[in-house]
Amino acid sequence: MRPVKEKKERALGTRLFLKPERSASPKAAIVRRPYRPGPHGQKRHNVSDYGKQLLEKQKIQVTYGLTNRRLSSLFEKYKNKKKVMQALEHRLDRVVNLIGFAGSIRVARQMVSHGHVTVNGRKVTIPSFHVKVKDVIAIREGSRARKMFEELGARLKKHNPPEWLEIVSAEEFKGRCIKEFDPESTQLPFDVNLVGEFYSR
Repeated sequence: MRPVKEKKERALGTRLFLKPERSASPKAAIVRRPYRPGPHGQKRHNVSDYGKQLLEKQKIQVTYGLTNRRLSSLFEKYKNKKKVMQALEHRLDRVVNLIGFAGSIRVARQMVSHGHVTVNGRKVTIPSFHVKVKDVIAIREGSRARKMFEELGARLKKHNPPEWLEIVSAEEFKGRCIKEFDPESTQLPFDVNLVGEFYSR
């Protein structure tokens, strides 16, 4: 799966941290080959305004694993950048990924869908579930003995989640949302305003 994900990052021209450790390292494909994949990847491409908007939309879709229909509905529901980004970042699958329980959004979505994640002690199987401030997110006690989680405690002790999340207990696989995500304090790998322009056409 790794080559496919790295090829997507090269095609979109930015690090989307689909494989966090790999994407952040000097060995990342986008660092070693900072041009589009394919025989014509190194040629200069003139991109129209529409093309730029489409590219930014694709970056968001790949980052959060969303369909065009789902992303479109978010921009229709929330009319400003802050609300859209909070809706995206506070998705349960995204939080599970960021807090360190899963190495990618795809794995996080599977964890949630398969019933391994709880919010405030209750099992939640909906990846798009909105995590609120003070919500406690954890790996379900009955799932902790599974092989996929056998090294999670050690990884969480070394993991630094974003400032709006915290690890409550590495041993109990438990974290918490301590405040709302603020897009103004984070450097995003895509331009949300251009995506808004794309959907307002």
